[in-house]
Amino acid sequence: MNRRHCATAAITLVCALALLTSTGQAMAAPVPEPSPSPSSSPAGSPPRYSNADLEKVRQQIDLLYRKAGAATDAYNLAEEQTKKQSGEIVKLAKAIVDGQARIAALKDRAGAQAREQYRNGGLPPGAQLALSNDPKLFLDGLNKVRQSQHASKSLLTDLNQTQEDLETYTQDASANWEKLETNRVKQAKAKKKINARIKAAEKLESQLEEKERDRLRQLERDAADTAQTAWLSSGAIKDVSGEASEGGAAAVAFATAQIGKPYVWGAEGPGSYDCSGLTSQAWLAAKRPIPRTSQEQWRLLPRIDIQDMRPGDLIIYHADASHVGMYVGDGTIVHSPRPGRNVTLAGAGSMKILGVVRPDK
Repeated sequence: MNRRHCATAAITLVCALALLTSTGQAMAAPVPEPSPSPSSSPAGSPPRYSNADLEKVRQQIDLLYRKAGAATDAYNLAEEQTKKQSGEIVKLAKAIVDGQARIAALKDRAGAQAREQYRNGGLPPGAQLALSNDPKLFLDGLNKVRQSQHASKSLLTDLNQTQEDLETYTQDASANWEKLETNRVKQAKAKKKINARIKAAEKLESQLEEKERDRLRQLERDAADTAQTAWLSSGAIKDVSGEASEGGAAAVAFATAQIGKPYVWGAEGPGSYDCSGLTSQAWLAAKRPIPRTSQEQWRLLPRIDIQDMRPGDLIIYHADASHVGMYVGDGTIVHSPRPGRNVTLAGAGSMKILGVVRPDK
């Protein structure tokens, strides 16, 4: 009976994990879930999970958080673009109001000219003087006619140009509004993915007993240490000796001062940060604004070789550039790892490095 019961539980967990991971790339095979019971394993009994089983759980949780990180980048980019487009719409709205006021003023001027000509029998004052028999008045009249014609032409030109500008502003505002709505949809979709993946990871971890969660965290540390040791042993930073620039030192000082604050996706401080929220705010504190997301930081900032790395540079991680940390020297980064963790120091080689960028190059 016990074997059949365990088999049933195992099948249940396999189905649950298949649902949790169906929207992303394939994960490691799930480990069997112990028979649901309100009590913990009896003292002296063998652990429910072997280290190999827990390692599979660790990999699954890590992958879910990495996917949440990628979705967070998409959310942050959409939010940044939404803010930009909202600002553009405000500017265009002001330009439209100003343009409408200018058109009204120009129309008033045109109306005043028309009324003046009507009072003078349809002729501007200069034209009346031009009909005079006095040579001096005749020449003055011609000059005033030319001035009046120039003023009328200028008025019509200003009126036409302002109307064209107003039409352009209106079209631009409409286009920006469409982009704004598109980015709001992107934000909503990204937010849904983030929450789903974080909940999936938290659910996997919540199924473990306290001692198993402790073992899981130790496996996380062991995996990071193994990767860092291999990276250092490769000689990757053997000749790295660059000193921080003034801006880099200021950015490092800001970032390290945030150690201990929790990771919250989409956060830019001051009480919590996601990974790129920390690095972008650190460089903003150094008076060097940089892109908000790790993917945009990788795409837009100057890239440098690891051998030329110095404190303050940003190390971009994973093939999709979904994580970023700031190099602080001695093979170490400061970063905001993931939900459930705090801003901390870590080995720069503890994750797969995509490349290095320098904000103040």
